[in-house]
Amino acid sequence: MIAITGATGLLGQHVIENLLQTVPAGQIVAIVRNPAKGASLSRKGISVRQADYNDEASLIRALQGVEKLLLISSSEIGQRVTQHRNVINAAKSANVKFIAYTSLLHADTSPLGLHTEHVETEKMLADSGIRYALLRNGWYTENYLASVPAALEHGVFIGAAGEGKIAFAARADYAAAAACVISEDGHAGKVYELAGDEARTLSHLAKELTEQSGKNVVYQNLSQADFVAALKNAGLPDELSEMLADSDVGASVGGLFDDSHTLSKLIGRPTTTLAESIKDIL
Repeated sequence: MIAITGATGLLGQHVIENLLQTVPAGQIVAIVRNPAKGASLSRKGISVRQADYNDEASLIRALQGVEKLLLISSSEIGQRVTQHRNVINAAKSANVKFIAYTSLLHADTSPLGLHTEHVETEKMLADSGIRYALLRNGWYTENYLASVPAALEHGVFIGAAGEGKIAFAARADYAAAAACVISEDGHAGKVYELAGDEARTLSHLAKELTEQSGKNVVYQNLSQADFVAALKNAGLPDELSEMLADSDVGASVGGLFDDSHTLSKLIGRPTTTLAESIKDIL
């Protein structure tokens, strides 16, 4: 059986959609914190099991009979190392044979502050004795598209990435890769640096918005401190604001760039372009 943590999250849902194309529903285990959110998965014949990243005993129960596990990194920044340790320890106790982990693009050399917890998790996997693969995901295009409504309203797309090139790919692209790695054999020991086929700056994103919407949008580059302040003023939590600003600054020095085309090779098709993603939301 194949299990997915965070199965009702945005990435997890996409992964399950992909898995259902090649894997019988009865062979899929959706691990969720809130079983009520997994009702639609149950109706498809998927086994929905309750567990919490903070509760190792619940994870051990949920992983019984599971051979392969997709560990989708926790969304709780600052808590990830402890939570991921619980999952890995539970996987050992439940005799899971293989783990695929959603890490960060070039985690071992990344300038993004986010890399620290991912590197720690990668080390725990290496020390676990379980066969594993690393899905080092780049930035989801959706991370930036959330700012599009405000950009269209005010005519300005703000950020702190300068002219750094970002290899955008849609969440669905990364999910397709995860589904391939967790459902096929031959991926143990692999480190996949996953990012979009095309790399664009935020200035290009603003130009694409202008062309598709008919409204003039320009990119305004801010200092890290000013970008944090702007995000907080927009109502984002402090920690999230600081993480997003730090990630933009990391992008300004190449932290979100990759031109290996590993993602498109893995999924057997081109990645979703920035233009396509923008078209989908307008």
